[in-house]
Amino acid sequence: MSGQQPASSGEQTGFFWHERCFWHDPGAIGVFSSPGAFLQPQPASESAESKRRLKNLLEVSGLIDELVVEKPAPASRVDLERFHTAAYLDALTAGEQAGGGDAGDCAPFGPGSEAAAYQSAGLAVAAVDAVACGRLRNAYALCRPPGHHAESGRGRGFCLLGNIPVAVKRARALGKIGRVAILDWDVHHGNGQQDAFYDDPEVFTVSIHQAGNFPLDSGFVEERGRGEGHGTNLNLPLPPGAGIEAYRYAFERLIVPALEAFAPQMIVIACGYDACAKDPLGKMLLNSSAFADMTAQIKALSERVCEGRLVMIHEGGYSEGYVPLCGHAVLAALAASEIKVPDPQDAEIAAWAYQDLQPHQRELIDGWVRDWRET
Repeated sequence: MSGQQPASSGEQTGFFWHERCFWHDPGAIGVFSSPGAFLQPQPASESAESKRRLKNLLEVSGLIDELVVEKPAPASRVDLERFHTAAYLDALTAGEQAGGGDAGDCAPFGPGSEAAAYQSAGLAVAAVDAVACGRLRNAYALCRPPGHHAESGRGRGFCLLGNIPVAVKRARALGKIGRVAILDWDVHHGNGQQDAFYDDPEVFTVSIHQAGNFPLDSGFVEERGRGEGHGTNLNLPLPPGAGIEAYRYAFERLIVPALEAFAPQMIVIACGYDACAKDPLGKMLLNSSAFADMTAQIKALSERVCEGRLVMIHEGGYSEGYVPLCGHAVLAALAASEIKVPDPQDAEIAAWAYQDLQPHQRELIDGWVRDWRET
């Protein structure tokens, strides 16, 4: 456990990672879901580089030395079955033994991917557990493969296992935590968390994402939960091109008030960086400062409502050069660190046209606020 701090670890920020996660290989598919006859092979957009570069940047800046660094065990089959079906887990094992394939819908994998996925889920499990029991103040898990699209019976969207559902279901089943709020700011809809807790009144799932990107069959405002869970699912599908001020307005007017009203005992963030302005799979306009600001807002909220219990689980983000800057800004905010690294494009992105809140964006968000208040 390199970087482990002595004494008051309960007031510190944990950083959970493992080299095994970087060894998952989706194949030479570029930005596509699979290779094709007229697609020249290229590294997959969901590659190890953006995550490895983030970890390296933490090392070079020295920020990692302020964190409690841990490399926990993989998730157990028992814990995975709290969310996933046994049939799916068996099929994943069989597929790996056969040399790889697709775990469902745009979820390619190859030899070694199953071990990486179990390890990735283990990072989320350990991070949630450490914060739930008070051993750490808050935590960041550098998970890969990502997990927020995975469903109980299949993988989706580069995700093989549902890292957050597995971790949250385990913690709640073992009595480590009660009410949990899950905020997903990945540019794609957090369908995995939504499906996992759609009828659960004790877990509030919120997703702010680019409308109609991925998956195409979910992420709509009308999806509010089912049965006893009605009202505990909130989707904010922003139109393509929404920028810094649209996200800020959505946070101030709806996301923070809704989370505060729910009064969770822990907040978990599905922390994707594909809403950044440099991402090849999203069309939003955020810079690294925007991610730091969102982190600061939710951290402050967590200190008001749940004694600072906040866990961030790394999800998407496919700009190898820009994700590390966004991730470093988030971790610096999470750990209240004075160590910052310069982002050479931060001010330029903020100065782009249409970064101001647009009238149609204000009208859309205000409508969501009215609907939420009436629920």
